[in-house]
Order: sequence, then C-alpha cells, then structure tokens
Amino acid sequence: MHLSRPAPLLLVLSILAASPARAAGDIILDVDLTDSARQLFHAHEVIPVRSGSLTLYYPKWIPGEHAPSGPLENLVGLKFSAGGKTLSWRRDPVNMFAINLDVPKGVSSLEVNFDFLSPTDGGMFGQSASATQDLVDLEWNQVLLYPAGAAAKDIVFEAGVKLPAGWQFATALEPAAGAADGSRFKPVSLENLVDSPLIAGRYFRRVDLAPGDKVPVSLDVVADTADDLAITPEETQGLGNLVKQAYTLFGGHHYSHYDFLLTLSANTGHFGLEHHQSSDNRSWPDFFTDPGTALAGAHLMPHEYVHSWNGKFRRPAGLWTPDYNSEPMKGDMLWVYEGLTEYLGNVLAARSGILTQAQYRDQLATDAAFMDNRPGRTWRPLQDTADEAQILYYAPRSWESWRRVQDFYREGELLWLDVDTKIRELSVGQRSLDDFARVFYSMDDGSYAVKTFTFDELVAALKQVQDYDWAAFLKARLESTQLHAPLDGIARGGYRLSYSDTPSEYFKANEKLRKSMNMMFSIGFMLGPKGQVMDVLWGSPAFKAGLGPGMQLVAVNGRALDADKDVLKDAIVAAKTALTPIHLLVRNQDQYLTLDVDYHDGLKYPVLERLPGTAPVLDAITNAR
Repeated sequence: MHLSRPAPLLLVLSILAASPARAAGDIILDVDLTDSARQLFHAHEVIPVRSGSLTLYYPKWIPGEHAPSGPLENLVGLKFSAGGKTLSWRRDPVNMFAINLDVPKGVSSLEVNFDFLSPTDGGMFGQSASATQDLVDLEWNQVLLYPAGAAAKDIVFEAGVKLPAGWQFATALEPAAGAADGSRFKPVSLENLVDSPLIAGRYFRRVDLAPGDKVPVSLDVVADTADDLAITPEETQGLGNLVKQAYTLFGGHHYSHYDFLLTLSANTGHFGLEHHQSSDNRSWPDFFTDPGTALAGAHLMPHEYVHSWNGKFRRPAGLWTPDYNSEPMKGDMLWVYEGLTEYLGNVLAARSGILTQAQYRDQLATDAAFMDNRPGRTWRPLQDTADEAQILYYAPRSWESWRRVQDFYREGELLWLDVDTKIRELSVGQRSLDDFARVFYSMDDGSYAVKTFTFDELVAALKQVQDYDWAAFLKARLESTQLHAPLDGIARGGYRLSYSDTPSEYFKANEKLRKSMNMMFSIGFMLGPKGQVMDVLWGSPAFKAGLGPGMQLVAVNGRALDADKDVLKDAIVAAKTALTPIHLLVRNQDQYLTLDVDYHDGLKYPVLERLPGTAPVLDAITNAR
C-alpha cells in the first residue's frame, strides 16, 4: 500500500442472470454502477444454501489496509429472501460484521439485496471517495457477503458489473465466455475476487507496457477529462523500463498478467493498494501533464508493483488469514511488507528512469529528514509503529513527530538501505540486496499462491546471501529509542543528510501538490491552506513558543499572511541577522495570541551531500541493470 490523502467512495450489488456455465455451488454477484455518480452502488447476490442456521460475513480485515477497515457503516437496505418470501435476520451483537438468519426447509438458494453508500469525502483507502460523474473505482470486498465456515480460497464467485452507457473498464479478472461486453467474469475464488478491483470511466486509455512479451503488462487509466489521459512517450518508456528492471531484480514474476489500474481525479482518494495481478493507484488529475505532480507521485506505481512480489506473493505470516473475518491480521512485520517495498520501489523508480538519480536522492533526503526529526523515537521504537499499525493508519496527523504513525514506510526504507549497504560492505561489493531479492522471491515463477514467511526465515535468507548476525542487526534498529534515525545506510552510500536554504524540486513539488508550506526542519511547523497550522514539530522553536496544530497563522511580524505568501519565509531569513524573535499572530479557536519564536538559523530544506573520500555507492544502487 502507498499512503497519501484519500477521499470518499460508493458501491452497490445486483444479481446476475443465469449463466449456462454456472456451477451449483457458485455465488452469483452483480454490481450495478449506473448510479455511481450519486455515490450509490446497488446490489444483488444469489448464495447457495442449506436449510438451518446461516451466518454471513461482510469482509472486515482488508488485505493491504492492514486493519479491520471494512466500511460496514455504508452497507444499507439489506434484504434477504428465499422462495419468494422475505427472511428475518439479526446482526451478531459482538461481531457486527456477521449476519445471522435461519434458512427454511426446502430452500437451496438465498437472494440478497443491499446498497453500498460510497463515501463522499475524507477517510482512508476504501473509506475514501471512489466515484465521480465520469469514473468509478470498485473494490469487491465492499459489495459482498459470504458464508462463514469456509476459507476464502474455497468460496467461488461469478461476478459481473453494469456500467453507465459508453464507459470502458479494466480489471485483472478475465471475461466469461460469451459475455458480450466483457463485464461478466469467469468464476474465481473469493480470495481472487477481492484481489481484483475494477476501474471504469467515460474517459479511458490502455497502454501496453510489455509489447511482445508472453506475459501482458498494461497501464489502464480512467480520468475525469480526456486531456488527463495524455501520457507521454517518455512516461510510457519509464513504466516499461520498470517492468524490465523488476524482472531483473526479482528473477521472475508472480502473475499471469498485470494491470496498473490508475485513476486520475481531484475528487477521489489519493493512495495505492496492492494486488497480485494489478494495483489500485489513485492520483491527481495532472499526473501526466504537470512535471511537479509527476515528480511528487513518481513512487506510487513502483511501490505498488513491488508489492506483487513483496506483500502479496511473499507475505509475513501474521498478515495472512484464511478469510476476511479471522482475527486478527498482525502487522508486526510491516517494516518488511511496507518498508522493504518502499526501499525497492524507490530504487526501481530510479533504475527505470521514472526518477533521475538526483531526484531519488532528494526524495531519500526528505524521507530521512522526517525520520531524523522524530522525537517520538525516544519513546516509541519502530517495531511498535508496526505492532499498532491497525490503529495508527487511522490516527490523526497532528503531533505526528511525537505520536509517530506509519513510520515503518520511511524508517523502513532507511533500515533496508542500511541492510543493502551492509551486505555490500561485508562482501566488498560482491553481493547486495539484489541477491537477496532473487533468493527470496524468484521461486515458483508465474505463481501467485501466497508463500508466507517468519522473521527467522527472513534472517536465514539474508544469511544465505551474506553471513552475518542479521537477527541482532535488525532487532537493534527495530527496538531502538535513540533520538535520531538510522542513517548509516546513507553514510555507507557515500552521502550524508544535510540542509540547504533552497528547497529541491521534489520538495517544492510536494508542497505545491499538498498546498502546504513545510517549515518543519527550521522554525518547526507545517502550514496548510489559509494559514492553518497542520502540524508542529515536538520540541522545535515553534513548539516552545506555544504553537499547536489546528491554530491559524494570521500575521508574521505584523504583516498579514494573506497579503504576501512569503512573509513567513521572509521573517525566517531576516531573523538570521536579527536578535529579536519572530512574532506570530495566531488564532486559536475564538482567541488571538501573539507568540514569540526564538529562531535564528534560517530556512532549512533536506539534501544529501557527498561524503568526501567515499565511493558513491548510492549511485551504484540506483544505476539501471
């Protein structure tokens, strides 16, 4: 999964007409998306049943979201019928994702109707917006019920969708034989169905990223306007190179075909969610048309693509469950699942030319600076951010530097750079994490059956590549409560984290995209639209002056913020040679406060500097293979 800012979503189910190839035990599911512009998905299921007590589940633990995040609150209008009669039902008072009912004698199938109210704003991942007037994203787990008592791999669904006239769609599911428009799909297990989201829209484009290959790889894009589909030949080449570089890194693949599903809209959530044979990528509308947006979002698809190997095929044992309601998914190894994916995804972005090496270093510098300015590291070790992931994914973003949230992404990236450069150092440049990738992921080429692993098995694979006490190495970093982040990998890479008074293009692109002003590494806070204080660095000069998240900055040194957007930066620069503090006028709820910030070190933006007398190992890591 890749984090960003999500938004609303909607869904509905409908039942399919009888299929001549239907198996007696298959669940029939149809999703009517013709009302998706109003955030309504309508639904009907036909479930084979026997008489007696029956429990149906609504999926709770969603793969890739690492949390009990199934949007149960949006399941409405639920009705059950059999033999033309309506059946009563009751929700389990302890497990509210379970529905209990009694099936009358002589009944062999149960009809289920309900609506899914797709969110209209806010939320994370599947709890964010997924539909506009011109497109829709469908996650099947949101629009189905399934019988308790069987593994997801053993429950078979025959699914289909009804779309607005003229819309095109893409999914990893394969069309059923004889389906005129392809919107009815071959029977698959519940596991594969949930693993195969669908995107559809009025404006659609498909790009072949592996022309001539036996294994198809495509980029499928939906957008709110035709202009937003304008991918350049250079961008196409970069994604094509990504496929080739991934094959070189991993020594194989784990899909029969792969679809990068990409939604471009200002009105949906912005994130990524991984699947075996596809990825659900959602970004801003000008992803292909604005260089800054492309730079800020460059890591999205490489990250999700790496997940096909790391997270989907090879998965920490605690994150695999037989169905979507078994308790719980354990996130203790998300520093592998997400952290290693973050590292390899960013490296592959550079190797494929999606990022230049300089842009890769700027991104790494930004990630490192955020983690190196995390006072919360003194009380919460990295391991605990993974252990509490199911809560921290949905935690507020205020006081993030003290609370710590999903730091297993960025600090996990630093950890795996540490591992990579350590292998290179111990082997005198003869081996690297690339060798580990081939050892750990290259088996069962083409298969996407999950192979779980434990901490001990991970350590054994590292030891197979390079003899070393990797268990102690990893635990020291996972359990550390030192103030500063582990930056040894950057140093072994021939660089050091430093700060400049000029932001990198990568840094500026992120500020522009998120409509923010990031002063976290200088005065110590981040400013959002209209002067909103989005966050404050714990222990920073702004923190000591009394500034807090949620306040609104009104003026700086007597100059109104609205009159000149650079007044804050101007004041920080001027304070370098002044003995007086920076005066902030802020509004806190219904009161105005004047805060004096004693800061005189100027603007600070993260950058990587070359370490004199060292080899540029980081550049070697990001060279194309």
